[in-house]
Amino acid sequence: MDTQSYKTKSAKKEEVQRNWHIVDAQNLVVGRMCTQIATVLRGKHKPSYTPHVDTGDYVIVINADKVRFTGSKMDQKEYITFSGYPGGQKRIVAKKLLDKKPIAIVEAAVKGMLPKNRLGRAMYRKLFVYAGSEHPHAAQKPEPLHINPKK
Repeated sequence: MDTQSYKTKSAKKEEVQRNWHIVDAQNLVVGRMCTQIATVLRGKHKPSYTPHVDTGDYVIVINADKVRFTGSKMDQKEYITFSGYPGGQKRIVAKKLLDKKPIAIVEAAVKGMLPKNRLGRAMYRKLFVYAGSEHPHAAQKPEPLHINPKK
């Protein structure tokens, strides 16, 4: 028996093949969509996934201004920011944030699902979110990423 053939392969950052995916966020539920996007950014959809290496792909999200929430989250969910100064905490409801800065909702949801270290920050840099249906990444030939809606 050859013991070499049974060894587990560990991915190296030089050997990682990165693909480009595009997601049309129109009428998709934010949380369900973002969990699948975070999985692709981490690389967990690949058989070559290695926890300490960024094996993920690039993801482009278009129509971020047309996402939806379930239940009454649109009126009740709050996004909180803090500047670090006394009295510097701000709260904004999801409906107002969607009108004011729609890409922030998708970015905040995905960022919260990634690791909180330098590897997670590298994964987050591969996410591109756009409010409209236009994006400048046509040269990369992104393939559509199918998001499974609630069954």
